[in-house]
Amino acid sequence: MTGPLADIHVSDGDAVTTAHIAAAVTAGGLVYDDGATQVFEPGGATIYVERGRPSEGEWYVDGDGRFCSFWPPSYRACYDLHWIVEDGGIVGLRFVERAGGSEFSGRYR
Repeated sequence: MTGPLADIHVSDGDAVTTAHIAAAVTAGGLVYDDGATQVFEPGGATIYVERGRPSEGEWYVDGDGRFCSFWPPSYRACYDLHWIVEDGGIVGLRFVERAGGSEFSGRYR
């Protein structure tokens, strides 16, 4: 990938460091395995679109350096992020929920 991730050198499955979370999520829109899409804005807004229905939420890095999201009125979750790397290039992110262990992957468009 070119752009904001070009100078990050990682292997597939490596954890996204706190210092790289913002660059990782805002580097481009993501397409998930189920076809849903999501865009993370630098200011903390996010829009998730599933089957043509958009949902607006917020993302942030908490005081412990973890990626978290908030979906009104009350859903909040924090995730460990991992790089998806193919042929030496970053192609996406894997999200692993810290509280429940659910996992999903998104690839940059």
